[in-house]
Amino acid sequence: MNKILTYFTITLFLSCTSDDHFSSQLKNPIYNNTLYYYNASENETLSLEEKLKAINQAFYLAKNRDKDTLLADVLYRKNFLHFSMKEYDSLLFYDKILINHATYSNDQYNLAKQFYLKAYYFDEVAHIPDSAFINYNLSKNHFQQIKNHSWTGKALLTMAMIQQDQNDFFGSKETITEALQYLHPKEDVKYIASSYDILATNHGYLLNYDDAFNFYNKAIKITLSEKDKLVYKNNLATAYIENKQYKTAITILDSISKDSLTRDDNNNYARIIDNLSYAKWLSGQNNTELTLLNALKIRIKNNDKLGQIYSYSHLGEFYSKNNIKKASSYFDSVIHLSKAIKVPRAEKGAIKILMQLYPKNIELRDRYVFLQDSLYEQELKVKTQFAKYKYDDKQKQESILRLQKEKAEKEVIATQERSYKLLFLFALIIALLITCFTIYFFKQRTKNLKKRADYLAQKNKIEKLEATYETEASLSRRVHDDFGGIINQAMMLIENNTNKTTVLDKLEGLYNQSRNFSREINEVNTGPNYKDELLGMMRTLKPVTTQLYITGLKDINWSTVKDLEKTSLYKVLQELMINMKKHSKATIISIIFKNEDNLLKINYSDDGIGVSLDHLTNINGLKNTENRIKAIGGTIIFDSEKGKGFKAQIQIPN
Repeated sequence: MNKILTYFTITLFLSCTSDDHFSSQLKNPIYNNTLYYYNASENETLSLEEKLKAINQAFYLAKNRDKDTLLADVLYRKNFLHFSMKEYDSLLFYDKILINHATYSNDQYNLAKQFYLKAYYFDEVAHIPDSAFINYNLSKNHFQQIKNHSWTGKALLTMAMIQQDQNDFFGSKETITEALQYLHPKEDVKYIASSYDILATNHGYLLNYDDAFNFYNKAIKITLSEKDKLVYKNNLATAYIENKQYKTAITILDSISKDSLTRDDNNNYARIIDNLSYAKWLSGQNNTELTLLNALKIRIKNNDKLGQIYSYSHLGEFYSKNNIKKASSYFDSVIHLSKAIKVPRAEKGAIKILMQLYPKNIELRDRYVFLQDSLYEQELKVKTQFAKYKYDDKQKQESILRLQKEKAEKEVIATQERSYKLLFLFALIIALLITCFTIYFFKQRTKNLKKRADYLAQKNKIEKLEATYETEASLSRRVHDDFGGIINQAMMLIENNTNKTTVLDKLEGLYNQSRNFSREINEVNTGPNYKDELLGMMRTLKPVTTQLYITGLKDINWSTVKDLEKTSLYKVLQELMINMKKHSKATIISIIFKNEDNLLKINYSDDGIGVSLDHLTNINGLKNTENRIKAIGGTIIFDSEKGKGFKAQIQIPN
């Protein structure tokens, strides 16, 4: 199974072209001619000799283009054709040229492919497992560099197969576990299934049969290839045989032996019927000789030498019970073949059984001890060699990554320093511009503020004057309206010699009215008793039939309110109460005091007859209150409608 997988992998891999590296945008005639011959070398209608001739022409045109990626593609194609034509000396010669060129141009893709091709040569042609392992590992490293996870996993898979072939079962398990981390669960199902098969085989060799059964079943479950499924089932049955579960093995092998796909593949068919007959014989059935011989016949016909070793071993065991001479002959064949194809473990197994048939044969015993010692030494050497190489390679890769990281960090630091210098220069320019702008801005702002201050001062003076004039006009009207008529009446009474008592009553009324008027226009007490005086004023001006509701007056900290603001507020509320008393006919008055957002807010409302908004502007008292509030930087908003009462909202900065 391993060799089938490896052949499939290399064929699939080599059949992939590298068109991604070509740039059809280039108009260079040499490039175009090179590309023409390269494409000709991939024409499947041409013979290998014609393809090689085309790629040699492409190489002739491209060989002086050191930095051209197309040269690496041409060299790789040339190496593949040399491999296909079994011109291995040429393969190894041009391998060096390709490796040097691809390394110089940092062409990780062609480096990865070339190391994989060379590894395959050492694995399947030269049979030098350590060189194959090293080159597969180099291929894996370059695939990692270009983040081709799928081929990284496949390279690790072949490395694990080599370790398994060299009896490094623990190392193989470790490598195949790493491979599974790279293989894609959807795109690489075939290779994941093969990885499970290898893991299962490793566990079988290590006598962990439960784990072996588990991974064989996983491989069977996920594979999409019916042919591979038959192979995995055969391997599962073999594990059951080794664990002496013969009936289970027979059931599996009997089922797959009847599959049409099995009969179409002679090697696989021979393997299955050989295992089936062997399992039946181990279970006590002795009528399996012909099937065992038939399997051997097929394997000899197909030149399946490894398969022949298994057939000779099974036949030797079969005859060892009743025909020692025949058994010896078959075991001798095992020994001969295992030496020819270098499978010393099979020779050791054959000698072990022959020692039981010939217990006094010293030569067999010595050969067995020699094989056991040499195999142990070789396996230990291989395990150590593979482990050391993987460790050294890991240290090397970590060192490369560390150097790359240090280089990147230095570049980042250098970039940051350049950025800091540019940023500092930029910041300095911005700071100078901001400084100049700030100086200009504050100069302009100072001018504007001075102008505005002059304007506001003038405006404030005007508003105060307006408020003063309005107050004087209001006082004048009240003196004329309230006192003029009474004085005239008193004068007429005197002229008409009216009763003295009547005249005195009239004059007393005039005195009381003047006293009240004096109180209204006198200065307001803004001291600690301001709150009580304000409350008293509002209650005094309230008509007897009207209910007054005052809220929040006690919650205001009047000590923080300026005297001018207290006076203005007092006068404004007084004006509102007087207007209410004269005009509104209100039955309910509500005045709400509150501090909010650094503002002293007073909301006045009554349920009187109201007045239209147009008429509001003609009421002298209200105009006077508006001027008073504006003079202290506050606002007053009136809202009224005939029949719907009157409202005033006052806000004074606090």
